[in-house]
Amino acid sequence: MILPLRMPVEAEQSLLETLEQYTDSYNRVCQTGWGLHRINGVEIHHLTYAAESEMTDLPAQLVCSARVKATESLKSARARLKQGQKARCPRSQSCSIRYDQRSMNIKLTQRYVTLATIRGRVRAELLIPPHWEKRLDWKTCSADLCRHRNGRFYLHLVAEKSFEAVAEERVVGVDLGVNRPAVTSAAHFFGQRCWKAIDSRYFRLKRALQAKGTDSAKRHLKRLAQKENRFRRDCDHVLSKRLAQTYGAGTLLVLEDLTDIRTRVKARKQQRRRIHRWSFSRLKGFLEYKAPMFGCQIAFVDPRYTSQKCSKCEHIEKRNRKSQSEFCCKKCGFRHNADLNAAKNICQNYLAQRSMSSPGGPPSTGLS
Repeated sequence: MILPLRMPVEAEQSLLETLEQYTDSYNRVCQTGWGLHRINGVEIHHLTYAAESEMTDLPAQLVCSARVKATESLKSARARLKQGQKARCPRSQSCSIRYDQRSMNIKLTQRYVTLATIRGRVRAELLIPPHWEKRLDWKTCSADLCRHRNGRFYLHLVAEKSFEAVAEERVVGVDLGVNRPAVTSAAHFFGQRCWKAIDSRYFRLKRALQAKGTDSAKRHLKRLAQKENRFRRDCDHVLSKRLAQTYGAGTLLVLEDLTDIRTRVKARKQQRRRIHRWSFSRLKGFLEYKAPMFGCQIAFVDPRYTSQKCSKCEHIEKRNRKSQSEFCCKKCGFRHNADLNAAKNICQNYLAQRSMSSPGGPPSTGLS
């Protein structure tokens, strides 16, 4: 949940000063860990806690919180270095404050929150949007306090709720793609045609502004990037909700495991831009938390050869897929929509994989 906050001027000033000291503490801890080549949280805590407690007016819990966020950033930078990518010491101009149950007291039903600051606890009113009203009874875990570009404070709240497992009644394969956002084995095509047109319009506009290169064009590019990101995020929200809502309780949605797909796939030059801008990971995250709300479950299968295999005779050949949307099997002549054929293969692969691993089934060969 992203909840706007409303508070008196004194409380806002206290939060602003706390944010500044929190950011300074985060940057100093990052410099210490980076310089000493340390990414272990316990080691960094012993190296920095005493000094940070003396240098700042932050409560002890926020000192630990800044160190935890710095440790996460250092681990991320180290992982990038191990992968051969460029990385430098993490640094932030405005680091969001992470609150937990010890430094925050939130009452969703009463619409207020108290937050720890350098001047003690401050109280703020929660402005809860209408679409969050049905989730006020969820359990709150942690929250990040962010100051957006408009100068207002927002609470990015993490809430959870356990849902009862629903007995599986059917399995539906889902093929995610760039041109067609989602196609299921039940012959449902999700996504709107205008999404691709809007994305192309954004690309042409950005290319023209980049070629212009003036200060006003750069400011326009900055605003355009934020607008485009909001549009893409909304598309992923709409798509994930429609997928879970369409099939409802008792459905197992099977998707392809697309981890590291950009490094494993050799795309044509005209396809690279769309593949590298494909937000499949965010869509997966949205679907993982929305599916249980509608009684659905999520599973993943190996994505290899799902677009080349015939769902009727299981013949695999690269030439089977004649174009982006046309599939024609070279062995049996079966013709089908390429994305729909892939979705059926995903469903069949999962059922075959489950039957091989179930008790009493044929012995597994180790191959999927």
